[in-house]
Amino acid sequence: MNAFLRSTMTGLPRQAAGQDAAARRNDPLGDLPEWQLSDLYHGIDAPQLADDLERAARQGEAFETRWKGKLEAAAATEGEQGLGAALKQYEALEELLGRIVSFAGLTYFSDTSDPQRAKFYGDIQSKITDISSHLLFFTLELNRIEDPLIDAAMDRDPDAGHYRPWLTDLRKDKPYQLEDRIEQLFHEKTVTGHGAWNRLFDETMSALRFSVDGEELTLEPTLHKLQSADGAERKRAAEALSATFADHIRTFTLITNTLAKDKEISHRWRGFKDIADSRHLANRVEREVVDALVDAVTAAYPRLSHRYYAMKARWLGMDVMDYWDRNAPLPETPQSLISWDEARETVLSAYRDFDPQMADIASRFFDRNWIDAPVRPGKAPGAFSHPTVPSIHPYVLLNYMGKPRDVMTLAHELGHGVHQVLAGEQGALMAPTPLTLAETASVFGEMLTFRVLLDRTTDVRERKAMLAQKVEDMINTVVRQIAFYEFERKVHTARREGELTAEQVGELWISVQAESLGPAIRIGPGYETFWAYIPHFIHSPFYVYAYAFGDCLVNSLYAVYENAEDGFQARYFDMLRAGGTKHHSELLAPFNLDASDPAFWSRGLSMIEGLIDELEALDTSS
Repeated sequence: MNAFLRSTMTGLPRQAAGQDAAARRNDPLGDLPEWQLSDLYHGIDAPQLADDLERAARQGEAFETRWKGKLEAAAATEGEQGLGAALKQYEALEELLGRIVSFAGLTYFSDTSDPQRAKFYGDIQSKITDISSHLLFFTLELNRIEDPLIDAAMDRDPDAGHYRPWLTDLRKDKPYQLEDRIEQLFHEKTVTGHGAWNRLFDETMSALRFSVDGEELTLEPTLHKLQSADGAERKRAAEALSATFADHIRTFTLITNTLAKDKEISHRWRGFKDIADSRHLANRVEREVVDALVDAVTAAYPRLSHRYYAMKARWLGMDVMDYWDRNAPLPETPQSLISWDEARETVLSAYRDFDPQMADIASRFFDRNWIDAPVRPGKAPGAFSHPTVPSIHPYVLLNYMGKPRDVMTLAHELGHGVHQVLAGEQGALMAPTPLTLAETASVFGEMLTFRVLLDRTTDVRERKAMLAQKVEDMINTVVRQIAFYEFERKVHTARREGELTAEQVGELWISVQAESLGPAIRIGPGYETFWAYIPHFIHSPFYVYAYAFGDCLVNSLYAVYENAEDGFQARYFDMLRAGGTKHHSELLAPFNLDASDPAFWSRGLSMIEGLIDELEALDTSS
């Protein structure tokens, strides 16, 4: 449990804080940081939190009373009664609500197994839903105003004109908007609808234990063993994962069936044509652009994943690798752990070499305790950078275990963090970046870190291990995520014909995995349950293609950087500062890149292929 939260949240356990601190001091990774959430609130019983909840409720009702039914008139005037004034008040309320719910979420994800945190999170979600129901009319009513009147208001009123990008984006939702009372119903039922199923997934996954060599492990340490140099240990970990997933597969199947049906109902009422169209709309990306990405990646399977895994099987002395060998380290891979201090310096030096401003922003995360790094029972698995709200700052969650991939994860999440800090200048409404572009800075940060490490490496064997790991990470980011997207499409399509059994979901999973991984990977019994632990399928359906979008985009962007004269960094920071104010076509234009051009994706994929070529050359020379 987070030591800071334990010492500041009234009513939460305080035991063994000294033992935890002692354990961290003796940890070979060093003293791993735990985030301090006091920049948001000092605890779940903080007077400021209670005051802010009361203030948000009061201001939400007052906002509805003042502006509901009056926005068309506001669009025709200026000053305190004008549309710009309404937008500024709305943004201030969104900022306040975002601060409250961010604190609740970060508190909960620090330990999802703690009933008090779970109750606190659930209670806050309910209260925020109730408060925001008074704001729901605002965007609905705005979209009923005729375009010429909105355009005139933005031209006449500087305050309204400031929000032009947000208003332009909002109007893209207009064709899918429902009658107000239906929208109200959809909104209020999120807590008992998909929000409740999301929480059930999180708490079920957090409570799972996997028996490996007599130890009862949580998910992250068990997945970590799939990267062990010991093949027998990898197999035991895979069997433990499969066994536990199988024991709970009915629950995960029920969650998946329910959420897929919930999404189908929403899509049908709103009139979306394709099962992923709502995600494309949220990402402000055209379906044709995503289809071009998917087609390019699936066509490249033989040149990328199939080819690489065949090479890796040969390096490991196997004809065919089992699925648990996919991320096995090569014999050349150093097995020593990377301390936290070394990881920090590696990433910051890579950022500093690109531009001191990038390192300065990233340094704040270390210096001001914006990072939560240790693995703890109950802590959310994986990693993320949560932006909170522009008036505060992002927080980064990791599960750091000292492997090279953990260093790359640190570089990735700090890239998100830098992006979120810079985009925060746009304010609460326009800072959020579409998912397709949200991965830009994170993947770019990884690439910077990788290139610095590779340039420092003179030993041929170590260089081979580094290149192989980077290729695997890129395959996991591009090939694997597009396979995930294809799996989701199959599941959601099949669900329209009726409920799916666990066996049917497993068959769909195996089919896309076999296609993407290729003949060098043996997909044996047990792997059919591994779809169950992927949180994106639950929390953010069809999110996953954004990773491939971001990776291919950054590959093209990095090629521009390598060949650019002075000025690239300034254009890059301008792109990050834009937040959600510009379409991807506008953001890429200064770099002469165009995501609507099919050749754009081929160029991005060619970088991965080039690294595989380099690996093959190293293999031949040795």
